Amino acid sequence: MATSTCTMSPPSGRIDTAGPPPPRTARTPHPMTTSQTLQRHIKTAGELQSIVRTMKALAAVSIHQYEQAVISLAEHDRALALGIQILMINNPDVLAIQRPSQPRRLGLVVFGTDQGMCGRFNQQLVEFVLSRLERLQQASLAHGLTLPPPALLAIGSRVADGLLMVGQAVEDCLSIPNSIDSITPLVQNVVLQLEAWRQTGQVDHIWVFHNRPVGGTSSAPTLLQLFPLSYLYLQKLQQQPWPSRCRPQRTMADERLFSAWFQQHFFIGLYRACAESLAGENASRLASMQVAEKTLKTGC
Repeated sequence: MATSTCTMSPPSGRIDTAGPPPPRTARTPHPMTTSQTLQRHIKTAGELQSIVRTMKALAAVSIHQYEQAVISLAEHDRALALGIQILMINNPDVLAIQRPSQPRRLGLVVFGTDQGMCGRFNQQLVEFVLSRLERLQQASLAHGLTLPPPALLAIGSRVADGLLMVGQAVEDCLSIPNSIDSITPLVQNVVLQLEAWRQTGQVDHIWVFHNRPVGGTSSAPTLLQLFPLSYLYLQKLQQQPWPSRCRPQRTMADERLFSAWFQQHFFIGLYRACAESLAGENASRLASMQVAEKTLKTGC
């Protein structure tokens, strides 16, 4: 019996189509590529944490050093107080000259930073300077006076930029010291500038602005009137008895002696402001690093 093979043909009039192509699926990342990327991220986070820990340690050490520098000024303050006291004993008119008066020609020294990563350290200082200048301008207008723009010396490029952005002309900008040993040369340069202002009559008041630590990792702006001397302070010194039976004798002219005393007074006031500002800067940087460390730990 013969066997036949039958091939089925499509019905007449029917079109045989292949149908729509299957949808594309997202390409699955290679397991090795994903693992390598993750390892890189972990390595980067670890390096950042190491940098943050190092900066925290440096900031903490710096805070202690600058705070100790401020404490060490106590004996210098006492010697200066005795110096101006003996000047007033021999020259009672010194106190009358220092009676409070409205500033007419103002000189400013503003301590900020050259580096960042310290939060609103410079911004809050600029805002404080502006608020005090506005108050002074209003008080002057009440007395019928119009103040000229102050002579302004900025310490730190970041605070100088901030002052320029709000319309304050900066006469000169000096770099912030990066160590305890660098404070003295800076302050000596500033003292020469201030003494030139005082002797030439370019200013009749000198104000120093800086941030100072107020506990923990916080700092707050403050104002020191460096010149003229506080009338109440001088009055208190004049009323105090001399601490011994022997009084020092003068060996130079009163004007030279007074000028030398003022230079030391300027130096101590500026040194303290600079050291306090550096302590405050490092306190603010420590706070910023603590926030960064917490963010890195959370991200990991």
